[in-house]
Amino acid sequence: MTARREGEEIGVNMVGREKRCGKNPGDVVEEVVLGVDTHLDVHVAVALDGLGRRLGELAVPRTEKGCEGLISWAEGFGRVRGAGVEGTSSYGAGLARYLRAVGIRVLEVERPKRRHLRRKGKSDSRDAEAAARTMLAGETAGEPKSAETASWR
Repeated sequence: MTARREGEEIGVNMVGREKRCGKNPGDVVEEVVLGVDTHLDVHVAVALDGLGRRLGELAVPRTEKGCEGLISWAEGFGRVRGAGVEGTSSYGAGLARYLRAVGIRVLEVERPKRRHLRRKGKSDSRDAEAAARTMLAGETAGEPKSAETASWR
């Protein structure tokens, strides 16, 4: 999967155990929780199982094909329970709409506070994992506000 940005190609980057599986190839967990850190060109996602174990990480272009790839990747681990998404009214609006259209519950996750960023440093992967953990803990900001009316952006 690739997207273009001013003459560049943005590809999909997969990081994780066996790319799509648990510790052993063929493992499927009972439920998956996603966390997504959204950006202008790329979304970074982390998948956790229901116990909070990290299953993998994926970066996809902010396109419809990128959304399809994200869902396919996540479903490779098991049934997707929901997704905690940063920026559902800006860079993540299209992703939030897409996830809901395929039946995945989407909840808004607040971006990390600046003081936490100074202490731990900025990392898209860390932010995506924090979003997934926030979703798993039930500490989200709630349903996205205007995801239905926002443009694909």
